[in-house]
Parts: sequence; structure tokens; C-alpha cells
Amino acid sequence: MALLNKQIRQLERKYGRFALKNLIKYVIGANIIVYFLSLADPSGGLPAALMLDPLLVLRGQVWRLVTFVAIPPTTGVVWLFFALYFSYLVGTNLENAWGAFKFNVYYLLGMILTIIAAFLTGSTVGASYLNMSLFFAFAHLYPDFELLVYFVLPVKVKYLSLLAAAPLLFTVLTAPFAAKLIALVPVFTYLFYFGSDIWQTILVKKQVRKNRKRFFTEIEKARRKKD
Repeated sequence: MALLNKQIRQLERKYGRFALKNLIKYVIGANIIVYFLSLADPSGGLPAALMLDPLLVLRGQVWRLVTFVAIPPTTGVVWLFFALYFSYLVGTNLENAWGAFKFNVYYLLGMILTIIAAFLTGSTVGASYLNMSLFFAFAHLYPDFELLVYFVLPVKVKYLSLLAAAPLLFTVLTAPFAAKLIALVPVFTYLFYFGSDIWQTILVKKQVRKNRKRFFTEIEKARRKKD
């Protein structure tokens, strides 16, 4: 990740002043506005008008390239509150860890990959997989952060991320090509930022195993010579 960090720092020096601070607050605010506007139209016409639909984008409805992130993740007010609170928790912690510019880049990358997947497959999509990529990043940086499942059971985020990854993996393995490609959006977004970290960790663990094996081998050789 060192090379990626270096490149992002270079971009930040040039364009950092354009970074939108507290980006996740604006996304949450847009979700809230769309939710309350949707209450006046139970037919669901507003969310449908905001979804990322490649065919309609090509017909001139270019706002869909952005507005799909403003669609509320649920229609239930209680679950919406907790979903948006969790988005706030994830987004603010990522921005605190990375800075506004790097968080902006990560979010924009997720949007771009979502748009590419939608156009390649012709599928109409929302922001659910983009939000999942934020969750994976949060779990990577704060694996031991605990959440209260059903407000009672404390569970570390790293375990919840594994639960979230399970249906994603199932989709990638079993679903039609269009669904596979869209489901890979959070995977590619996550790996773009953390892939080299993961690879370096694998290499270090592999070297540790080799060193441990060599150590015990040398001890065994020494013992045999002594005998």
C-alpha cells in the first residue's frame, strides 16, 4: 500500500483543497431528504427516478450517475435510523483515519466501479454494494470495534464483515454474470486500497512459518548430533 499512499499523497498536494470534508454527512443528509420526500409518494416513484439505470442515463438522465447514492437503504424509519447511524459511524471513522481527500477518493472509486459494472451489465443498481465496500474498509482498520447486535450481543466488526462477505461470495460463485460483476464492486474497491497490505501480511506470515520450521529443524539437527 506504500506506493498507493505515495500516489494519493501526491494527488492530495495538488487537489486536496477540493476534498469535501464530512462527505458521509452529505450522503446521509441526501438519504434523509429522499426518504421524507418519498413519504409523499408511496408509489416509490422518487427512488426509481434516482436509481442508476444505464439506459436512462444514455437517454439524458445523467443525474442518475450521482443520485443513486441518495436512495435510502430501507423504508422502515427505525431501521433507516440505525442504518444511517452506522453509515455515519463508518464514514466519520474512515475520514478520521485517512483524511478527507483519501476518503473522498475511496468513495468516488466505489461510485465509478458501480457505474462501470452497471453499464457493462445493463443493470439498474443502487448504492448497497458501495456501502458494503465502506464497511469492509472500516472492518479492516478497526477489526476489534464492537457493535451491539440486536442492541444486546456485542460482536466485533471483523466477524460481522465475514458474515457480510458470505452472501457476497455466494453471489459471485452462483449468480448470473451481471450479478457477479456488480457484487465484485466492493471487493475491487476494498482490494484497491488494501490488497497490497493483505499480500504483505501473507508474505510475512509465510516467512514466519519458514523461520519457525527452520528453527525447529536446526534444533532437531543439533539434538541428533549431540546424541
